[in-house]
Amino acid sequence: MKIFVLKSKIHQARVTSKNIEYSGSITIDRDLMDKADLREYEKVEIYDIENGERFSTYVIEGERGKGEIILNGAAARKVEKGDRLIIASYAMIDREEIFQPRVIILDEKNRVKLEKKL
Repeated sequence: MKIFVLKSKIHQARVTSKNIEYSGSITIDRDLMDKADLREYEKVEIYDIENGERFSTYVIEGERGKGEIILNGAAARKVEKGDRLIIASYAMIDREEIFQPRVIILDEKNRVKLEKKL
């Protein structure tokens, strides 16, 4: 039997910008993508801590070291600059497989405060 498990999570990411005119996605600093084990175009679930919005989109690579978290397209209407987000991706694995998600927790400037495997 296969099950879905949490693969990656960026916790407390702050929205740095919104771009409603773009065709969709979330732009994430490449350094944060690497630390959280996220790939470009990977599907992610977004949970807005401030307003409770929950939606899915895909990842676009942002510039390294900028700390950018930018919501694009329709998703930009669901958040405000400064909102704190949880960005999560999931994987399907065999039920018997041992797996540890990669989690990073960010500070208010989107710098890694804590990095761990659950």
